[in-house]
This record gives sequence, structure tokens and C-alpha cells, in this order.
Amino acid sequence: MNFFKSHFWYNKRQRNGILFLIVLVVVLQGVYFFIGSSSEEKVNSDVSEIDAYQQQIDSLKEIQLNNHKVKIFPFNPNYITDFKGYQLGMNTAEIDKLLAFRKSGKFINSAKDFQKITGINDSLLSVISPFFKFPEWVNQDPTKKRNKLPDKKMTKSKAIIIDHDINTVKNDQLKEINGIGDKLAKRIIAYRELLNGFTFNKQLYEVYYLDKEVANRVLKYYWVIKKPLIEKTNINKAAFKEVLHLPYLDYKLTKMIFNYRNENGNFSSVEDLKKIDSFPNNKFERIALYLTVD
Repeated sequence: MNFFKSHFWYNKRQRNGILFLIVLVVVLQGVYFFIGSSSEEKVNSDVSEIDAYQQQIDSLKEIQLNNHKVKIFPFNPNYITDFKGYQLGMNTAEIDKLLAFRKSGKFINSAKDFQKITGINDSLLSVISPFFKFPEWVNQDPTKKRNKLPDKKMTKSKAIIIDHDINTVKNDQLKEINGIGDKLAKRIIAYRELLNGFTFNKQLYEVYYLDKEVANRVLKYYWVIKKPLIEKTNINKAAFKEVLHLPYLDYKLTKMIFNYRNENGNFSSVEDLKKIDSFPNNKFERIALYLTVD
């Protein structure tokens, strides 16, 4: 009995220490309970705020992406460049197939042909095909024979003989040719008037936005038969503005001509133009149509 009593007997100082330890344990447990739950609520609150901020960031990113999307305007898919194809979402292989097809001199005339040649998927085709813009004749009635132009047009009263001279061809006659619409026909005639008439067949290739293949088709039916009579300008007597307004002569070239005349005197012949430094000799044949030294 005395053995057990000796082990469980504490003096006053020891009992106070044990009591203090118990109180301390209780206090710490209480602090942990209250502070721990409050901290958890704070964490949950912080998480909800982070989610809200993330949603705002995502919405701003979406707005930015929409603002930077490439706007697509109507275009002819036959003339897609590497950069244009990349903007539309085509890969390198698809672009190369298109360029190889066009290099062969052939044309795409429908969205179905475009997909067949390039191999693009249906989803991309559905996005870009509404912007395809083909020439007017592609969408016209295929039963109309537009490749053949007869030498005569028959009416109820008489036959009208077609004049094959490109310097007298009319707007409606040009529109009968495959690939020529109203705008292009007017552009050809306007350029003819600017030149005072075509002197060479190859001047037709200078018409703005006239494809070489279509120009070749025009020359099958119309060509220079009678050369125009062009009133030439005396290069030794003309004023600066007179020369400037002539076809093929811009401000820089006109200034070069007058500087040469001021330094060397009058031109002895139109051929002297070739003596001017940096003179475009490839244009001499055309420029000479409008100049004289008489």
C-alpha cells in the first residue's frame, strides 16, 4: 500500500504544475478549434474569389481573341498566296497542292473543285467557301456556248458581220468571250481610249486585272487589224505638261527627258531617248509612238 502511495503522492508545487499543464492543453485545443475553422472559411472564401477573377480573365481573353480574328473578304480562291492560305487555316501541303494546280494553267471553278484539289476538310471548307468569288461567267448557264464566236450574228432582218479589229470592238462583243464581264470589257475599252488605240496586240496584256489567259482568249477573236493614227508630240518643242500627259510617261521619266534636253540640246531623233541614263528601253517601242523630233 505504501508502495502505490509513494508513486501517486505529489507535493503542492507539483500539483500546481500539473494543473497548469492541463489548462494549457485545454486552451490550445480551443484556440486550434476556433482559429482552424476560421482559417478554413477564409481559404474557401479566397478560392471563390480566385474563381471569380479567373472567369473575368477568361472572358477578357475571349474578347481579345475575337478582336484579333482575321476578317475574311470575298476573294477568288484561284489566287490564294502562301500567306493568305495560312490566314485561312490551310496547312502547307494544302497550299502547295493549290499552287501546283494553278501553275499548270488550270482554274478552280467551284468550292467542290477547291476541296478536291487541296484536300481541305469539310469544316474548314464550310467556313471559307461562302467567301469564294468566281468570275461572272462561272455562274452563268453552262449550256451557252461562250468559247465560240461566229463570224456572223443572225437577226430576223439581216446578218451582222463581226469586225475582228480590237480597235473597233464594242463592249457587248467583248462580253461574249469566256471570262469577260461588263467591268472588264469597259476597262479594256477605257485603256484603248487612253492609248488612242492599240498599235500592238501585246498592249492588251497591260490592261489592269486582265488575266493573261483571258487576254489570249480575246486575241483569238479580236486583234490589231488597222493601226490607229496617233498625233505625235514634238519632243524638242513640247512643254513639260504636254509630255507628262502622254501614255507610258510618268513624272520621273518626263523630268529625265527634259534634263537631258537642257544639258545636250535638242534631240536629233527619237532614238536619242535611249542615251538617257536609266531610260526604260523595254518601253521605248511604246513611248516612241507618241513622240517626234520634227
